[in-house]
Amino acid sequence: IRCIRCNSFILQSNVAIYKKLDTEVDIPSMRQKKDLTQKSLNEIEIEKTSDFWLVSDMLEFENIGFTNTVDNKKYLICADCEIGPIGFQNLQKPNEFLVCMNRVKYD
Repeated sequence: IRCIRCNSFILQSNVAIYKKLDTEVDIPSMRQKKDLTQKSLNEIEIEKTSDFWLVSDMLEFENIGFTNTVDNKKYLICADCEIGPIGFQNLQKPNEFLVCMNRVKYD
């Protein structure tokens, strides 16, 4: 799994498993980190999705960054180009990292 913007390597194959959530989750539209910091949360566009790759250990990632905590979530971003969020970690489930299937590309 690679970043759709800079092609940076994010996950090896067979590390994540498919997880469809029971309800759709609101996740901010993809932007660079500097774009997100210039807007208030009310101005950020939201996308709904329920299809994710589930990773149970943050050490399984090859290249990932985390945002500051927002509403009990840490969003996942590409550590190289800082595009994101490509997924999130719900801090109530600390060993559950969810990567949006439609926000990454595959080799």
